[in-house]
Amino acid sequence: MAHLSLQNLTVDFPIYGANSRSLKRRLVSHATGGRIAEGTDDAVVVRALDDVSIEIKDGDRIGLVGHNGAGKSTFLRTVAGIYKPTAGSITITGEVGTLIDPAAGMDPEATGIENIYLRGYVLGMDKGQIADLIDEIADFTELGDFLDLPVKTYSAGMFSRLGFAVSTAIKPDILLIDEGIGAGDAAFQERAAERIEELKRNVRILVVASHDNSLLESLGCRPILFSAGKIVDDGRGGVG
Repeated sequence: MAHLSLQNLTVDFPIYGANSRSLKRRLVSHATGGRIAEGTDDAVVVRALDDVSIEIKDGDRIGLVGHNGAGKSTFLRTVAGIYKPTAGSITITGEVGTLIDPAAGMDPEATGIENIYLRGYVLGMDKGQIADLIDEIADFTELGDFLDLPVKTYSAGMFSRLGFAVSTAIKPDILLIDEGIGAGDAAFQERAAERIEELKRNVRILVVASHDNSLLESLGCRPILFSAGKIVDDGRGGVG
């Protein structure tokens, strides 16, 4: 049984040396919904998540909604372990998979095959697990001999296809998706959509950040509204 429990979760990002730069400070304030506080050592603190508590249970399909800078992506990255909470706690039961930044951990100087291993390590797989998935990933990307070349020779679409293929090769209990991940060129989009649909059917918990209500409806997601780093509506009429 999969389960996510977040209690009083807070995530702060200090910006050092920003106090004396009024223009930069105004821009940061505008981009983050005004969640700016004074820190120490000439730092401005951006509070990306502010005392967030939520229980996500086995079988839940959750859609994170809200304007840019509301806290959706920070929520996903914190649950994924990319960001460290300033305060509060996260309790996770089950294996977490992410479609947040498929290129994380990849090296443009390394070959496609080498990057499959690098990306796999970032996702928590060991060498044997990755080796078992090489043929499946190669088949899905349709990159052929390009997998033996450095990825710096790839087009943007080819690079995205490789990262997406590795990220979706694992079968997690909990899947976190950021809408802006991309999946290569138009010809690849249909296969990518089919892969996500397959993952959706098999995962125990799905959490998606998106501005597209029709996408969230198609995935069967209950919308949870973020604003200024807080959950203001949990989709059941509660919170805020």
